Amino acid sequence: MLPRRTLLALPFLPRPALAQGTGQTPDWPTRPIRVVLPFAPGGSSDVAARMIAPRVAALLGQQVLVENRGGGGGNIAAELVARAAPDGYVLFQGNAGVLAINPSLYRSLPFDPVASFAPVGMVNSVANILCSPAGRPWREVAGLRAAMLAAPETIRAGNSGPGSIGHLAAVQFDLLAGTRSVHVPYRGGGPMSADLIAGHLDCAFATVPTVQAAIEAGTLRALAIGTAARSPLLPALPTVAEAGLPGFAVANWDAWLFPRGVAPAIVARMAAVLRGVLEDPSLRAELAKRGMEALPEAGPAAVQAAIASETARWAPIVRASGATPDG
Repeated sequence: MLPRRTLLALPFLPRPALAQGTGQTPDWPTRPIRVVLPFAPGGSSDVAARMIAPRVAALLGQQVLVENRGGGGGNIAAELVARAAPDGYVLFQGNAGVLAINPSLYRSLPFDPVASFAPVGMVNSVANILCSPAGRPWREVAGLRAAMLAAPETIRAGNSGPGSIGHLAAVQFDLLAGTRSVHVPYRGGGPMSADLIAGHLDCAFATVPTVQAAIEAGTLRALAIGTAARSPLLPALPTVAEAGLPGFAVANWDAWLFPRGVAPAIVARMAAVLRGVLEDPSLRAELAKRGMEALPEAGPAAVQAAIASETARWAPIVRASGATPDG
């Protein structure tokens, strides 16, 4: 997790530097730009990208197309962008899982989270909610924990992929609670949430955008929120720590990155455009309704700092948990 106060303390490229560094890019963009996502449609990253892309397109005067490339724990999409021509027409919307967890999860990666990319800026942070189908007998974290302790390795906990934030959140829950759940991986938050709502899973740490409607409709029951503090969106919902697991705190974030080698003037211009879009009060309000917080203050340097700090934070957790790409 990277709390907002930590993000704001990270270095970022201030507005004057962006303005001075844009230079002249008269030939960019002259055709559509692709934003490649590492997961299937329907997850929080997908929701955010599809809200942001048309606003960026309006400012650049070219289409900004969202392309979902799931699989490989996000590595397939990351490699695709890392190997793309550095011409400013392909972006990667990476998250903490791909950029900061995968380096510890996989023995080798087909990309380097730092050396393969030119960061543009942070996009948003998003909370994870521990929830269960409404038909399950437990109504709070204590009840779920009791069920797990009573029948080890029978409670099915879904996640959006091996080593994802949701996966490691569930692993952390097991470590702190002394439980053993069955971790069931999917190719993204959308498919996982669909099975959770259908009752094929017993619980999951899911991002707010993927389960909010189901919680409001009563088909899913929210048990706790994974962040260190309660969410303004769901102020009555306790944190996992408050519900009996002190020290538990997990959140996710998204960032935009070009392949390494894109002209600095293009990177700076896109960073300025992204920041301007994320500062729009209407977009911030729409993101907030879906449990996401825009991060316009966090520019290219903040992305680099977030990758470094989160990689160091997650490495010992991945080792201690025994998590592998196969779940």
